[in-house]
Amino acid sequence: MKTLPLLFAALASLALTEGVMVCYYGSWAVYRQGDGKFDVEDIDPAICTHLIFGFAGLGSDNKIKVLDPWNELCDNYGKCAFDRFTALKKKNTNLVTLLAVGGWNEGSAKYSSMASSAATRKIFADSCVEMLKEHDFDGLDLDWEYPTQRGGAPEDKANFVLLLEDLKEAMHANGMMLSAAVSAGKATIDEAYDIPGVAANLDLMNLMSYDLHGAWDPYTHHQSGLYAHPDDTGDNVYLNQDFAINYWIDGGMPADKIAQGVPLYGRCWTLTSADDTGYYATATQPGIAGPYTRSPGFLGYNEICEAITTRGWTVVNDPAMHEPYVYSITDNRIWCSYDDEASVTTKALYAKDHGLAGMMVWSVETDDFLGKCGREFNLIKTMVETFTGTDITPPPTQSTTTRDPSETTPSPITKPPTPPPEGVCSKPGINADPDDCHHYWLCAQNVNGGYDATEEPCADGTLFNPESFICDWDYVVCALPNTCVNDCP
Repeated sequence: MKTLPLLFAALASLALTEGVMVCYYGSWAVYRQGDGKFDVEDIDPAICTHLIFGFAGLGSDNKIKVLDPWNELCDNYGKCAFDRFTALKKKNTNLVTLLAVGGWNEGSAKYSSMASSAATRKIFADSCVEMLKEHDFDGLDLDWEYPTQRGGAPEDKANFVLLLEDLKEAMHANGMMLSAAVSAGKATIDEAYDIPGVAANLDLMNLMSYDLHGAWDPYTHHQSGLYAHPDDTGDNVYLNQDFAINYWIDGGMPADKIAQGVPLYGRCWTLTSADDTGYYATATQPGIAGPYTRSPGFLGYNEICEAITTRGWTVVNDPAMHEPYVYSITDNRIWCSYDDEASVTTKALYAKDHGLAGMMVWSVETDDFLGKCGREFNLIKTMVETFTGTDITPPPTQSTTTRDPSETTPSPITKPPTPPPEGVCSKPGINADPDDCHHYWLCAQNVNGGYDATEEPCADGTLFNPESFICDWDYVVCALPNTCVNDCP
């Protein structure tokens, strides 16, 4: 593990000279099929300065919690993804690996409760340090979506800062860094964040400047527009990256602590009419699910670029915006706003010109990682090269003093099995409940050849998507055929 002075000297140097490239990894991509499957070893550790593993969660005991033990731990014949993830530092000695806790699926209410007292905040912070040390992470990324929202309390705005203070103290005392993923929506920023307090306690802020529009809107728009569309009115004038970045800076967040978020995916609609294919076209249903991500209203960049090249989808670069959209009348009237090489270049130049720390992407596994449309990981590499002004080069090799992986890999734990309910587990890992989409089951093989099962609820407003293996928007899951028939209107 890097010492605190070296870690933050490296972070400061990157922010001022080279720039950060923060890459989130959605670990459930390991369950995708075919060319969409993406495991830890598919990550290129040379192209990111910071890798963030998503996600850990929060338990009822106010301690950080492993959400998929079979995939993430070594216990009970698990796949050791945490340890394999941090072992990527052997291929790039400058790489910083973080563990994200939270995410949309986790909801907000339990984080609100945990942050409400000094005692429970300390329990959480101490448990985070323990888990990070056990798996050789370099720090924590807090992804509470969002304070005061989704079942939170008005007190969250102040308590979020208190939580960051406690986490910062715990992280820095152990040579680790603290980052957070935060909203780019003005309405959420106003309610959720004391910006000066947040700024004082974060080493890096990952601005989620995407999902600004999506199939929850009854019309098409760009989910990550750099600037407003000329036809935007009302609150829509705030839903663009330029506004969000300047709003955070004007509120007190130093520019050189902000990593500008760029999506490596598109938000998609089904057009109501084949005659209206531009911005603000009527579209009241999500677009069809993709072959890899399996989530209506969402397509990875890899899925979009493949459809352009193999299925003839039409790409439009509207002069009113800096980003493309794509549509196909013959292919289920799909319409998607997304980012391509040209638009991520524009955004990286914007970040550089505005003195930001660098770029952030959600998420690495939906870039064109197989290189079907060009070079592998082209969008990430383009942002790095644009921001730094240099071509991607191989990373330095690990020194000979690196610890042997056996020193950091936990030994398997032998424990008596807890019989799961009948028929719950058909395989290790995440299992859907065919009769109830409000939850799912985590199944781990035990030493007796059976399974231990843990029930995991989905947050309010979400249902388990058996195609993409995540808790997804309820309207998205209900758009899937023959899915959650008892849980949908």
